[in-house]
Amino acid sequence: MTQSWHTMMEFEPPLVGCVISGRNHSFDALRITKECVLNIPAAHLAKQVVGIGNCSGSKVDKFKKFKLTPQPASQVAAPLIAECYANLECRVADTRMVNRYNFFVLEVVKAWIDPSVKNPRTLHHQGKGVFMVAGRAIKLPSKMK
Repeated sequence: MTQSWHTMMEFEPPLVGCVISGRNHSFDALRITKECVLNIPAAHLAKQVVGIGNCSGSKVDKFKKFKLTPQPASQVAAPLIAECYANLECRVADTRMVNRYNFFVLEVVKAWIDPSVKNPRTLHHQGKGVFMVAGRAIKLPSKMK
């Protein structure tokens, strides 16, 4: 699914807010199916990510064009992308802000990561063709459970 922006909203249940342009094929697909997979790519997929974001799934088989491997999800009909570091299977939890803001609230019903990748350098779109690559992790003490 091509998305414009996302944010973590809650931990239990795990909720993600996601803005998708109403001009995107993904917008209509999510409204109809009420489920999706959010894919979290690593930096090595940067060129494919840009290409995927610059074409429509209504006209192009993105898996074929960008040489990606679909894998079956366990909770939703949409496929996972094998080459991505993480895949989040989601169902729409709230649509009250869709008509006004194109903002979907999604519940993550299953999360997948590639356990062989120890320090993923995930790719994050900041807008207008600018991306950030996750870097060094730091761990700070927390009293949260």
